[in-house]
Amino acid sequence: MKIKSIKAYHVVQPFVDGPYRMSKGRVADCFDAVIVAITSDSGVTGWGEMAPLGNFYSAAFPAGARAGVPEIAPHLIGQDPRGLAGIGRLMDTVFKGHPYIKSALDMACWDLAARAADVPLVTMLGGRESDMAETYRVVTHGTLDQMAALAKRIIAEGCRRLQVKVGGNVHDDIERVTTVASAVPKGTVIFCDANAGWTPYQARQFADATRGIDYTFEQPCTTLDENMSVRRMLDKPMVLDESVTSLGEMLEIHRRGVADGLTLKISRLGGVTQTRLIRDVAVDLGFMITVEDTGGAEIDTAAMAHLSLSTPAERRLHAIAFHEWVTVRTARNAPPVTGSHMGIPDGPGLGIDVDPSLLGEPFFEIG
Repeated sequence: MKIKSIKAYHVVQPFVDGPYRMSKGRVADCFDAVIVAITSDSGVTGWGEMAPLGNFYSAAFPAGARAGVPEIAPHLIGQDPRGLAGIGRLMDTVFKGHPYIKSALDMACWDLAARAADVPLVTMLGGRESDMAETYRVVTHGTLDQMAALAKRIIAEGCRRLQVKVGGNVHDDIERVTTVASAVPKGTVIFCDANAGWTPYQARQFADATRGIDYTFEQPCTTLDENMSVRRMLDKPMVLDESVTSLGEMLEIHRRGVADGLTLKISRLGGVTQTRLIRDVAVDLGFMITVEDTGGAEIDTAAMAHLSLSTPAERRLHAIAFHEWVTVRTARNAPPVTGSHMGIPDGPGLGIDVDPSLLGEPFFEIG
């Protein structure tokens, strides 16, 4: 089997609930996605997707993804898409760095390989560990009343896990989290995610003032040294997200004991291949795991679901249904969401029935 053609599409995906707000004035109105279709000489097509969250969240930006795919794609023509490790090495050889650009291409090869084998992707990723993964939803930055109202609405809709955005003015964030925690039922799982927005001084202020609230601390500071200085005084679990950029960084987090859990972003790591590798090693090392991404719709959410459900249930934290965030559709089906749980679509590969008519004309095509 050989790769015969590659197409790339640009799809803007506005948010259902309006702008997505983080601390320090960071705002995004949409996911700005690149969707890739890779077709083999046997006529099988695999799909991949990646979407940075604006220009501020990761070392990735939408225009960079659109510019990078045409640089890499010609080198993949004629390659066997089932040789996934080799595809990864080839992309790293011809295009140094920029793992987010490679993510959709890598994902499409996994989808194609699983479709060609007539098995769901979860089977190739180690096997299905459970039928559904529990999901969380985000309480974005806003006024106290706005955040409390959003938290109550999320709980009323059946979700039991909240990620509350902090990382701005510490005293305001103490009020925000206290208000949200008071507005939801006892036993609601709360993660306080600073998105690396604080200094250690600020993070320790926050942790000290909120000792009476049951939550998990997520990525309070930028560097491992900074997070470790907070970890030493913390009486709560800590999860790192932005710090997990490679296998080497994950191993350093483990060596230094900086975190109890990890959030693995598919595009930040360069695709399904590296995410699966880091996930498997991290599970063996005892970390709790969340697999998600920086953004996307049905295709990317399906990849997240397959990786989540092939993670041992006792090591899985939660998942997120990004396709429910956006106003546009890219496929005729989606990962099924029932209450606060998400599964995987039926069928081989990602199980997603992508509708090219929903994507517009490709901005790049080779074959």
